[in-house]
Amino acid sequence: MTSIRRWLLGWLIFGLAAASLVAGYGIFHTAREEASELFDYELRAVALSLPANLESTESVQRTRPDFEGISEDRIVIAIWDKDGALVYQSLSAPDLTRFPAGIRTIERGEHHWRVFGLQEAGRFIQVAQPVSVREELALRLALRTLWPLWLLIPVTIALVLFVVARGLAPIGGLSRALSTRSIDSLEPVRLDGHGRVPVEIQPLVEALNDLLHRLNVASQAQRTFVADAAHELRSPLAALKLQLQAAVRDGSLVAHGQTMERIEGRLNRLIHLVQQLLTLAREDAQPATSMAPVSLRRVGEQSVGDFSLLAEAKGIDLGLELSASRAPGDAYTVLAEQHALGVLLDNLVDNAIRYTPPGGKIDVILKRDGGRVGFDVVDSGPGIPEDELARVLDRFYRVADAEGQGSGLGLAIASRIAERHRAVLTIRNNADAPGLSVSVTGLQPR
Repeated sequence: MTSIRRWLLGWLIFGLAAASLVAGYGIFHTAREEASELFDYELRAVALSLPANLESTESVQRTRPDFEGISEDRIVIAIWDKDGALVYQSLSAPDLTRFPAGIRTIERGEHHWRVFGLQEAGRFIQVAQPVSVREELALRLALRTLWPLWLLIPVTIALVLFVVARGLAPIGGLSRALSTRSIDSLEPVRLDGHGRVPVEIQPLVEALNDLLHRLNVASQAQRTFVADAAHELRSPLAALKLQLQAAVRDGSLVAHGQTMERIEGRLNRLIHLVQQLLTLAREDAQPATSMAPVSLRRVGEQSVGDFSLLAEAKGIDLGLELSASRAPGDAYTVLAEQHALGVLLDNLVDNAIRYTPPGGKIDVILKRDGGRVGFDVVDSGPGIPEDELARVLDRFYRVADAEGQGSGLGLAIASRIAERHRAVLTIRNNADAPGLSVSVTGLQPR
């Protein structure tokens, strides 16, 4: 995968390293040449500074010559008089012959010497220095000139890292803004509170906002259509059911066998589907949830009470259980939207009653898990095949060969409400008994 950050850092640091090497070589080479010129000037300065009273060859025998400080730098001095006789030579000096005036490099044995000769009135002065000493001193001086460059390199690399990170920060901010927003959030993308967007990524942000706007328009049109269609269908269907019941009672409509029962069953299913579509449209149109303290225990008691008659008609044992309660009167208070939480639980209980056979059992279990609150709806129905568990949350999807009547929207609505509350809805078959367990976890306690 191509990384702009790594690409920029790689080429910038490589370019910096290459430029530093070239600059370092240039500085080092220039420093060595200047040091060599400085040492040549030193040889000339030593020759010109020698006193004129060094005329006797007895000075050769001195144990502590007058130029002891100079000899510490391994500079060799030799002086000849006007007749060509050697009148002065540094102690332990090699035998260097006299060369013409001027500066040159000579070879004696395994060593090279830099020699400067100066012709004065009445004498000839020759000053020499080993090239190895000059090279060592020149190298030391050249390396000293490079230390600011070695210090500059890590500082520049750190500055490059900082600048690249700051320069790419808007892209990271855009990624975080997109990854943390809700799946239903179609508002324009803004990188910060002031709306400042770098010029380089301005076209990307504008194109993305235009896409989000078009998606929002299309989604809103779809929700409006579903809500309007469901609302327009609900009243005629209810009126049709009443007219059908009235016609049967007054004898104006006669049906044989189970025909009327089938018609009424289909009509009830259609009314339930329209009601589910209205609920789903309402949930889709409300992306934000205003949280308030809600007693989950009260919601559970109300839901169990509302469906108790339907459960008794099928001979189903429907009950509410409290798990890990803190006190006998624990209300299991959570931050939620009360109506939506009631719809969520009602859909799960209604779905369980539809698919649980007569004589079965359904338990609504309130529980605490760490610092969070949730509930389970456990039934003794046929369960769901394992390969279809991942699809039952899709809208209008029904398990193949399902015995109960449904629209395929109950679990989808429950999942939508749980998502708005930042809770997790999971479905699994019971491990030790037939049936299905639907768990809602992660509700924030009050």
